[in-house]
Amino acid sequence: MNDLLNAAPVHAVQLPSSMRTMDVANAGGMAFLVGELEKRDPKLYEPLTSTTWPRDIVAETGGGWVDYTTTYNVSYATTGSNEDGIIGGQTNNIPVMQADIGRDVNRVFTWSNILKVPFVDQQKLRTIGRSLDDILDKGIRLNHDKTLDMSCYLGFPGVGSYGLLNNPRVVAAMAPAGASGSTKWEDKTPQEILNDVNTIQGDTWAASEYDLSGMANHILVPPERYRWLVQTIISVNGTAGGMSILNFLLENNIGRNQGVDLHIAPCRQCIGAGEGGLDRMGSYANNRERVRFDMTVPLERSMTQPVVTQLAYLTAYVTQFGEVVFVYTVHAKYYDGI
Repeated sequence: MNDLLNAAPVHAVQLPSSMRTMDVANAGGMAFLVGELEKRDPKLYEPLTSTTWPRDIVAETGGGWVDYTTTYNVSYATTGSNEDGIIGGQTNNIPVMQADIGRDVNRVFTWSNILKVPFVDQQKLRTIGRSLDDILDKGIRLNHDKTLDMSCYLGFPGVGSYGLLNNPRVVAAMAPAGASGSTKWEDKTPQEILNDVNTIQGDTWAASEYDLSGMANHILVPPERYRWLVQTIISVNGTAGGMSILNFLLENNIGRNQGVDLHIAPCRQCIGAGEGGLDRMGSYANNRERVRFDMTVPLERSMTQPVVTQLAYLTAYVTQFGEVVFVYTVHAKYYDGI
């Protein structure tokens, strides 16, 4: 045993170079292990983006393939000089009711994208458990939503179509200046900002013949203004902490005690939407009887065919949607320069 413990160390046998499987010069042979030892995240990360049109407008679905959508409106008037309709025993001047029925015609847009799946690329991705068809399908649906966002907020002015924030029939005005001489909310007191909101609501209420359904209940502001409303804290009754300006506006506007729930939301399309590139506040009554758009044909995969000359499958996606329809405009108003 002692002889074994005290034995000289055994030296490694030097193999001929032709028999070596790996040495310093061939360290690159470890490359295959890098792939074997890699922890792969199975999630495919898509671009960071957002669409908000479902929050800010009602989509009226159905109708099929059409060229236009129409809305009908009526106004009333009486004939004769007896406007009040009060008559006596000897009176024959009785007013006669008349109705004037009109029709508004609104255009409908047809939108389409092509999904192209090359056969060879499809087979390659299948070996790693991914579907090129699914990837491109998500891209088309995102593109469709972005188009609806554009239509709902700004429309397509090049073809005479407008959205929630730039309709030429809606009254637009500069926001009133505060005590600081500035129209920007950052330079105004919370009370001055509340005055802006109350003025908007009061003006739309009065223009709607004091019908509460015509009072603006939805206000869109640039994201930076919204962030400022949320993060700026004001004291209440001299106490520390208090509440944000946003909560102050939501709890003290003139519609609150009449059952009108005001919603203030950030909207990036408000940036530069006003006259001269100023930021705009858009306000309106958000319900289908005041403003909406029609989605006559929801997005669908209409047809697929193989194209041998391109060694690919082509699928057509198609939809129809209408422009933003202001059934009334008296419930809406814009303030620029906030």
